Amino acid sequence: MSPGEQTLRRDAERNRRRIIEAARELCATRGLEATLNEVAHHANLGVGTVYRRFPTKEALFEAIFEDGVDQLVGLAETALEAENSWDGFAWFVQQMTELTATDRGLREVAFSRACCGGRVDAGRTRLDPVVTRLVERAQRDGYLRPEIRSTDAPLLGLMAGAVSEYSDGRSPDLWRRYVAILLQGMRCQPGLDRLPVDALTRDELEDAMYAWPPTGESR
Repeated sequence: MSPGEQTLRRDAERNRRRIIEAARELCATRGLEATLNEVAHHANLGVGTVYRRFPTKEALFEAIFEDGVDQLVGLAETALEAENSWDGFAWFVQQMTELTATDRGLREVAFSRACCGGRVDAGRTRLDPVVTRLVERAQRDGYLRPEIRSTDAPLLGLMAGAVSEYSDGRSPDLWRRYVAILLQGMRCQPGLDRLPVDALTRDELEDAMYAWPPTGESR
């Protein structure tokens, strides 16, 4: 590869990152309603540059999803390194819910199959085993209720996001209160009754993802 080709490739990758970062910033508050033209303006790039990299909104949403999954997998792997398994699990839940509470676009892309389809399967294949290890590790050490499953994690993210949207502009950190309450409820304590409903199975979670259409979904 010639020096000129290397420069062009570096510039193309830099522009790609700028587009993804701009899209995530814009979609964090707008959700999937944001347009490619708006993303180009937010990234201070020409519209043609954005369309060359991402010819459709769906292609851009897939990139956002992959970027978000990379973050979540990294957080889960870091949590596994914690010496105390409860501290690691609780830290992951707090970090994961912060992402989903403060980033509407990531929440809508990650928890619905309406836009990314098979990418959701690929992302779950990467993320679910790591979260399962976090859950099983904390259960094995006697910290986490035995009924908790990895499929609870997306629902925790959705709940934090719902509180964030409800309290937007009034108490932006209110979601933290309810995540703390949830964590206390997930911890093993003497005399606790079994949870009244089982967690979703992986197939049921997949069905729920198909059934939930984000606000900005293009039909």
